[in-house]
Amino acid sequence: MRMFLLLLPLVLLLSAVETQGISVVDLSALREIKKSLTDITSSSPNAFFTSWDFTAPDPCSSFAGITCSLSIPERVTTLTLGTGLSDSPGLAGTLSPAISNLSELTQLVLFTGIVTGPVPDQIGTLKKLSVISLTNNRLTGSIPTSIFTLPNLHTLDLSHNQLTGTIPGSISELSSLKVVVLGSNKISGEIPILPTELLHLDLSNNELSGMLPRKIRMPLTLRYLSVSGNRLWGPLSVLESLSELVYLDLSMNRFSGTIPSSLFRSTLSSMYLQRNNLTGRIPQPPLSSPAATVYGPGSTVDLSHNSLTGELTNTLAGVETLFLNNNRFTGTVPKDYVESVYSGNTRTLYLQHNYIAEFPVKEGLPLPDSVALCLSYNCMVPPVPVGFMACPASAGGQISRPVKQCSAFNTSMA
Repeated sequence: MRMFLLLLPLVLLLSAVETQGISVVDLSALREIKKSLTDITSSSPNAFFTSWDFTAPDPCSSFAGITCSLSIPERVTTLTLGTGLSDSPGLAGTLSPAISNLSELTQLVLFTGIVTGPVPDQIGTLKKLSVISLTNNRLTGSIPTSIFTLPNLHTLDLSHNQLTGTIPGSISELSSLKVVVLGSNKISGEIPILPTELLHLDLSNNELSGMLPRKIRMPLTLRYLSVSGNRLWGPLSVLESLSELVYLDLSMNRFSGTIPSSLFRSTLSSMYLQRNNLTGRIPQPPLSSPAATVYGPGSTVDLSHNSLTGELTNTLAGVETLFLNNNRFTGTVPKDYVESVYSGNTRTLYLQHNYIAEFPVKEGLPLPDSVALCLSYNCMVPPVPVGFMACPASAGGQISRPVKQCSAFNTSMA
């Protein structure tokens, strides 16, 4: 009997712990979050909030989209709003500032929907946040500067919204930040100094202007860089030291000058520089390490719609998808390109709208069915059907340039 009396307080304590469940503060925050959001189609079998029954004994195990800690009481550590399924229309409403009451939150995710309103400034109080992903909605306003005080922030993805304003300069102070995706918004101003160990930066399809940050301020760790579809200008020399890049997209801007020779390497297997004001020539492969420019399967280089000149070098031979059209290239296409096309290593080669004089085809040897080769509107008549049948509609219907045009161009280039 005495032993039972001694154990009774422990039994009562354990009983209380078992019934305590989720934190009262977190449960209240979840109620407010649900009040501000709704399923676009609540009758859908994939409706997100169907499982959010506040009479349930353990929300941590029954609510969709939340993960809780093992602490007593349980605290919400991840919050994923929406199912992310392709047949789910997502959520509508606004993001409640009550999210900031989930003080143990490490990940905040909002899937595709039509959520409107601002990104709550109060999110900046969640000091344990490492991931913020609020994509493909209709969020408005500027990016809260408070976000850039989060010491553990690793990933920030606010892409495909309607955000305005500038990128806060305090972004440079986040040493833990590795991934920034702000593409497809209405963000303006210049690109600020970036975190020194950033790996992934996507600022595409915004209204950014000015030049790329100076060479000494570009993160040498960058592997993915996309700023396409902005109003950026200036030379590309600031990219010379970015030896870790594997993906580069600067297309549809106003960049000018020559392309740094260091960007022509096989490790940079995806390079999109089309529709700028770039000039100069494609450099020769480096004599010291020619293997550095041996491109492989999956590689893509797009230099189209610029003002590049001179004869083609062997540097880009072997690129699987290669767009060199709408430039001012002259002379004979090197045999290495021809070999790569006929072997099927190069599957797309667009050379239309240049001043090329010869493409030395292999007589009697048909092109592989998988190859798209366009040679129209150059200073030659493309072999039929090679170089014309595979051309896109944008290449036009003219097979070759007028003789006067070719003569005048070649004279001016002499």
